[in-house]
Amino acid sequence: MSLLGDKIIDWYKDNKRDLPWRNTKNPYKIWISEIILQQTRVVQGYDYYCRFIERFPDYQTLAEADEDEVMRYWQGLGYYSRARNLHEAARSIVKKGAFPDTYPEVRKLKGVGDYTAAAICSFAYDMPCAVVDGNVYRVISRWMGVEDPIDTSAGKKIFAALADELLDKERPALYNQAIMDFGALQCVPSSPACMFCPLSDSCVALQKGLVEELPRKAHKTKVSNRYFHYFYVHAGIYTYIYKRGAGDIWHNLYEFPLIETETELDEHQVLQCQEFVDLFGTCEVIHVRLVAKGIKHVLSHRIIYADCYEITIPETASIGNTYQRVLVDDLHKFPVSRLTSRFFSLILEQNT
Repeated sequence: MSLLGDKIIDWYKDNKRDLPWRNTKNPYKIWISEIILQQTRVVQGYDYYCRFIERFPDYQTLAEADEDEVMRYWQGLGYYSRARNLHEAARSIVKKGAFPDTYPEVRKLKGVGDYTAAAICSFAYDMPCAVVDGNVYRVISRWMGVEDPIDTSAGKKIFAALADELLDKERPALYNQAIMDFGALQCVPSSPACMFCPLSDSCVALQKGLVEELPRKAHKTKVSNRYFHYFYVHAGIYTYIYKRGAGDIWHNLYEFPLIETETELDEHQVLQCQEFVDLFGTCEVIHVRLVAKGIKHVLSHRIIYADCYEITIPETASIGNTYQRVLVDDLHKFPVSRLTSRFFSLILEQNT
């Protein structure tokens, strides 16, 4: 084994996190944990994993579930395509009759990339597959002083080759868990405790003063602003929602009627815009109340600034076929984004 492997496994034995998906060789449970943790910190994903596995203990149960229910159990985790892909993949596994047990077949599952396939195969089947996630990039780049960008094709190939070379092929599961925890707990992105690191005497980045600069990226993510104006329609015991379609954020999640504008608008401008007239022009608007203004919601490539209005109309009125009329008391049955859930809470608090 390499010097890196020896030291991080020794470190891991004393510092590893006790996590439920590490106490199993069940590929389904490992798969669920890896998908949850793709864009989610362990501290947040832990409870979601426990709830998800309790409701969907195997791929058969997941495959048989309604998509709306699967999305409700995912609600708040974000990157909702992960849940849709899990559901679709579970159904494909049922058709085949068993969870795949080779790297190529695991890799074919909907939503599974190189890293996730390697993690499942090493953790469940002890296959010598090296995992390369953000933590691994950081540890390798700093320890070896690799300055190639991690977000280019050439850089990814370099790191994949290095990860495979460093892998302890006799104990791949142990090594992979060790290097990921080492990156998550010891070799952290900012201000790592290098003086107390077991690799300090052999870390190239520490010797060259490059710890805070590595790993490097060639591209900077462009962030755009979007302006949402939501309308909680109060029609007696009813309200209106609709299901977002494909091609944008929050696919297949429900939300209140929405007007999106290119720039920020004040209350007067919103209520005078043509979209508002088109939405409520055929019914009597009894009362308008601004529930929240300029709520900032940050996603990976965009920042949403959202307002929420409560619009009171007669119980017998309608705002069109695009929207689903539901009982206010049934809102909890529909999967929604974290932003919409936040507005649910604000409205309930102010109406009690």
